[in-house]
Amino acid sequence: MAPAGTASDALDRPHFIGIGGAGMSGVAKVLAMRGARVSGSDTKDSPIVGALRELGATVHIGHAAGNIAADATGVVVSSAIRADNLELVTAHERGIAVVHRSDALAALMDGSRPIAVAGTHGKTTTTSMLAVSLRTLGLDPSYVIGGDLDAPGSSARHGDGEIFVAEADESDRSFHKYAPEVAIILNVELDHHANYASMDEIYASFETFVGRIRSGGALVISADQSGARELTARVSGGEEPPRVLTYGEDESADVRVLAIEPHGLTSEVTVRLAESLGGAEITFTVSVPGRHYALNAVAALTAGAALGVPAGELAPALASYTGVKRRLQLKGTAAGVQVIDSYAHHPTEIAADLEAIRGGAGEGRVLVVFQPHLFSRTQELGTEMGEALALADASVVLDIYPAREDPVPGITSGLVIDAAARHGADVTAEHDRNAVPELIAGMAKPGDLVLTMGAGDVTDLGPEILARLQSPEN
Repeated sequence: MAPAGTASDALDRPHFIGIGGAGMSGVAKVLAMRGARVSGSDTKDSPIVGALRELGATVHIGHAAGNIAADATGVVVSSAIRADNLELVTAHERGIAVVHRSDALAALMDGSRPIAVAGTHGKTTTTSMLAVSLRTLGLDPSYVIGGDLDAPGSSARHGDGEIFVAEADESDRSFHKYAPEVAIILNVELDHHANYASMDEIYASFETFVGRIRSGGALVISADQSGARELTARVSGGEEPPRVLTYGEDESADVRVLAIEPHGLTSEVTVRLAESLGGAEITFTVSVPGRHYALNAVAALTAGAALGVPAGELAPALASYTGVKRRLQLKGTAAGVQVIDSYAHHPTEIAADLEAIRGGAGEGRVLVVFQPHLFSRTQELGTEMGEALALADASVVLDIYPAREDPVPGITSGLVIDAAARHGADVTAEHDRNAVPELIAGMAKPGDLVLTMGAGDVTDLGPEILARLQSPEN
């Protein structure tokens, strides 16, 4: 990687390897909006790539040494880029500064008032809630999110306001690069098993992140989740602990949740603020279903209050957030069957989304098409994934999506399937993803909800399932 202090200089004419990825595209977009001459490459064309081209970026499909311009000032990579990538090798050979995505994002946040959103689950949703609500209030924040809000390329924006909201990824410890004024930690659980061997390593990593909070800044953290409470205890004993603001249903919370009342696919939330935050009792609407999303909204409210945004103004603005792609996103309805896409891939996320969607199913059934993500995660959490799937009325489980990993001998989606079956689930293995639309069309009845669930390419099946449901044969 480039030596310390070179990231800003390297971002004048940057080349992104894997520019179409969720995280990389956001950084590239903000740079392009700020006037940088952006180029990049990706393995395939996509609407996100198209959105970057509309901003003036030059994007090549496929990796080749010649893709890197002669006057490129830096090459930006993520942890997913392998050392033998042809463009990365070329950058080293030509002496071009190589910058990790996290260093590039940290450079973008210089001179702003950053809010960094961390945690094992809920980062994208909470970051999105803040970005949307702050824009609704006219504060014009900059933001980089790990998923599109609506249109392709909407995961990031350069704003003229002083606030910068960013999703902070703990998976590869890259969130250690940020120096937020306000850090949100939603939860702390064991995940990313290729990089963390134990909860002690997880806690140590989050402690380092907390230690990066700017002097006079604040830590916003859950008062309910056990891992978050343990982390709070660990960081509170430091020499210069940050200001800690807790949120949740626990009586001790600085922003205490008094009630979450579901209303179909929305919720009404009532909170009481501590005297240090004004002591008000506020009721507001969260326009997405589920207790976990309601709590994400309360985390966003608390962070805004920590930054000085009046809670009484931010609370109603949070209702303007209506969801983000892949987070219980309705893809469409056909033959009386709703098809919804979920990014959930960790057992806690799977259970939370299934519980949330159950409230909107009425008398209908919840049918899941689940694709395990990563061999390492399935090896460690496959049993728990299967247990969570038992909350569905029926599930179809695909083969593991490998992403950046090589296969692990003996680790297959059978771990998930066997665990689900042991817990009484109606579960079917399907090794041919092309067969899924036909399979689901034979299972689904009017009133049912179908969830495509996982962090891989299972999301592509939603439109195919809808098309099959709409066909005359159904």
